[in-house]
Amino acid sequence: MGKVKKGVTCSIAGCEKEAVKSLSLKRISKSLNNAGLKLKDYKKKRRVYLCDAHYKTVKKDLRSEAKIEKMRYGPFG
Repeated sequence: MGKVKKGVTCSIAGCEKEAVKSLSLKRISKSLNNAGLKLKDYKKKRRVYLCDAHYKTVKKDLRSEAKIEKMRYGPFG
């Protein structure tokens, strides 16, 4: 059983909602900065737990980054 199912809270500062997704900090660090979101305590964390609202915000930015990378390298990478 993962931490999300156990009821971990969102990793964003000021948010106390339950997390629905767990993502790698390496993968979404740029998206967090673009969205203006700050983490509670990120010094030794590898995973970031996000509630539904914050995941939606990060996902929009991840999609736009993926679109740019796809245009740069083409569909066959």
